[in-house]
Amino acid sequence: MEKQNLLFRQFFEKDSSTYTYLLADADTREGILIDPVLETLERDLRDLKELNIRLLYTLETHVHADHITSADSIRKKTGAKSAVGKETGVPCADILLQEGDALMFGNFSVQALSTPGHTAGCLSFVGPVMVFTGDALLVRGCGRTDFQGGSATRLFESVRTKLFNLPDTTLVYPAHDYRGHTVSTIAEEKQFNPRLNTSMSQIQFEDIMANLELDLPAKMMEAVPANLACGNRPKTT
Repeated sequence: MEKQNLLFRQFFEKDSSTYTYLLADADTREGILIDPVLETLERDLRDLKELNIRLLYTLETHVHADHITSADSIRKKTGAKSAVGKETGVPCADILLQEGDALMFGNFSVQALSTPGHTAGCLSFVGPVMVFTGDALLVRGCGRTDFQGGSATRLFESVRTKLFNLPDTTLVYPAHDYRGHTVSTIAEEKQFNPRLNTSMSQIQFEDIMANLELDLPAKMMEAVPANLACGNRPKTT
């Protein structure tokens, strides 16, 4: 997909059902990578080389609990700076983002939007005609709110007062999908999201989230400490 000289690619990592997104200016060849995964490091590096992209930044929507980021590995290979939300408490990141901060790549930019609730430090990234929502808003769903400082109340507010205030035609690209979806729109989620559509009350949403009874992510005990270290597993003695 190329729009207005924007090069866009959506990649998938099957074990954690994670989407990684590459955006680049097709003229200047400067780009960013959103939510890169360690297991697909070689794929991503290969595609960057084949597409002749000079990667400027890796961006994290949050500190992930189901996979390890490749941010530090990519930084070492390409020089790309790592960017995460200021509230995540990741000391090794090059850039700590707050709401309203923008990162430029060529003639394009993405802007940070604070959308906490899945975790305490979640960001979404608003780009040209699109938004990358992490786990805050999934296609016909949302991320859980029962660990890492999560809050159903804050997630409801994030979606309803921020994400749902974006133009209805805005394309929604989530961090995960488990049912074969690749993209949605703000208008679709307002109407069809079974947890967050505009007919659902905050009380109904909080009740849904309080009764999910989900197991913890299988890689959580490994992934969270590693992601707080930009993708470096803690050394064991």
